[in-house]
Amino acid sequence: MASLRDLGLSEYEERTYRALLRTGPTTAKDLSRASEVPMGRIYDVLNSLEQHDLVRSQAASRPKKYVAVEPDAALDRLLDAKKRELAERAEQYESVVDELSSELESADPVEGEFWTAAVGSEETTDLLLERIAAAERRMIVVAGGPTVGFDLGSVGEQVTEQLEAALDRGVEIRVLLSPAVVDELPRSVGRRYTAELSDHEGFAVRTAEGVDGTFNLFDGVETCIEVPHPLSTEEPFAMIDLKDPEFAADVKAQFEPRWEEAEPLQFG
Repeated sequence: MASLRDLGLSEYEERTYRALLRTGPTTAKDLSRASEVPMGRIYDVLNSLEQHDLVRSQAASRPKKYVAVEPDAALDRLLDAKKRELAERAEQYESVVDELSSELESADPVEGEFWTAAVGSEETTDLLLERIAAAERRMIVVAGGPTVGFDLGSVGEQVTEQLEAALDRGVEIRVLLSPAVVDELPRSVGRRYTAELSDHEGFAVRTAEGVDGTFNLFDGVETCIEVPHPLSTEEPFAMIDLKDPEFAADVKAQFEPRWEEAEPLQFG
């Protein structure tokens, strides 16, 4: 059940405010009885409610009387206060992230070979988006067939969004697609490519017949290779993420002549 405590009030403050709505203008003593808030606490509670602009007092009367602000106005004030609090927290978290990013990025990268794998459609997509987000300088994307089992609508939009963010960071991106992949891309991806990516400096897409396999090459050291399902071409199986500069160099060496022979992409 919803409670005023969800909006920042204490238990005593909620009981006092609700009691004031029932009693109308009343004294602290009578309100203490009506709300079952101890007399030794009632004045502190009323002062806090006044600071929240939820209660008004009539100081000229003896003894002093209090009245509750109308519920609609009170709830709006509590909501606004909670929004301000959350915005301040968000700014604090962003500041912490900025500070930690600078601190963590200043550490020397760990050298050496490393590999990991993601199994399943969702896990594979998450890994791909994560590695695109981590790219710093250069990225090569090769798709030789409709990505096995992926929803090209939702995944294509997510990938395009990450590519845009990478371009904004100054990452150079080259994409090589087979005609089959181009035919499978949703119109929304084509429109976004034409409107937002095609003229972006450092971004190029080409197509070529005979492009096999699907992989991504990041910063010349890391390769993400899609593994098709051994029993069904309609289902994804896994993606292998391999950090090996020597292997990445071999992959790039085989990519370059195919890139030179490919044609610039044209969305009709």
